[in-house]
Amino acid sequence: MAEKKDTSKKFDRKAFDEHIKNRFFFVQSFSIYGGVKGLYDYGPPGCAIKSNLLNYWRQFFVLEENMLEIDCPSLTPYQVLKASGHVDKFEDLMVKDTKTGDCYRADHLLEDAIDVLLSDKNLKEERRNELLTIKAQADAFSAEALGQHLRALNVKAPTTKNEITNPFPFNLMFSTEIGPTGNYKGYMRPETAQGIFVNFNKLFAYNGAKLPFAAAQIGPAFRNEISPRAGLLRVREFTLAEIEHFVDPRDKSHPKFKEVEDHVLPLFPRDNQVDEKKEILHIPVGKAVRDKLIDNETLGYFLVRVHICL
Repeated sequence: MAEKKDTSKKFDRKAFDEHIKNRFFFVQSFSIYGGVKGLYDYGPPGCAIKSNLLNYWRQFFVLEENMLEIDCPSLTPYQVLKASGHVDKFEDLMVKDTKTGDCYRADHLLEDAIDVLLSDKNLKEERRNELLTIKAQADAFSAEALGQHLRALNVKAPTTKNEITNPFPFNLMFSTEIGPTGNYKGYMRPETAQGIFVNFNKLFAYNGAKLPFAAAQIGPAFRNEISPRAGLLRVREFTLAEIEHFVDPRDKSHPKFKEVEDHVLPLFPRDNQVDEKKEILHIPVGKAVRDKLIDNETLGYFLVRVHICL
């Protein structure tokens, strides 16, 4: 008789991270010089896993869906990212320790403060639900609203317990100069999509001037995270595999939608995200499209493909 596994043990993320670091799946970059937060080196087993994942992704999406793959530079001129809105809006809200100047991502401080309050077993249910609703919207608040919530919970700098500033925007792109004159500003791309968009006309012509078509790109991206954390989940340099699917706005049907319409997706609609129950719905994608939970067949089809891939 097979021995029954004990599934009651909680997953220890910290112990797991330490174990795979010791096995050289990945380690903090430049550790012999003190290391840099948000930068990591992959060792031999980490490189093998990463390579296998990217090969699988390329096979599953690019080759099976006949997508057009391109490869563009990471260094991107100012004009491109100004036009896309990244120069003005690619921001997180930050606060500073008023005495040391240490920087923190404001919504993370709010979430951490709420987690401490939620750990109180004597917390009233009404207050618990109120805090859960605030936490769910933490990264969507304006600077003013976020500041109000931080003050209401009397949030301090986590290390020193000093007062913090009001939240203010911080652009996450790494800026640089292109060429020796210093007159041509650029950025390290924060995502790979812009290379696809600026090549749309060429891709459209390559596809015989027909819609729909999809373009994909795999490559490095860079984000100057305020407070990198959660291991490899929030870092400053990483590899993105990204797809942009272009459709005729008058016809968003998909020829293979019938093949997947009975596939059940876990959906978390907007209203449910702020509801006390936080209910996840499990609905066939065909019904979700008919009920307009999902806007159209093309979007529904690729949600299913992503769900299968994961």
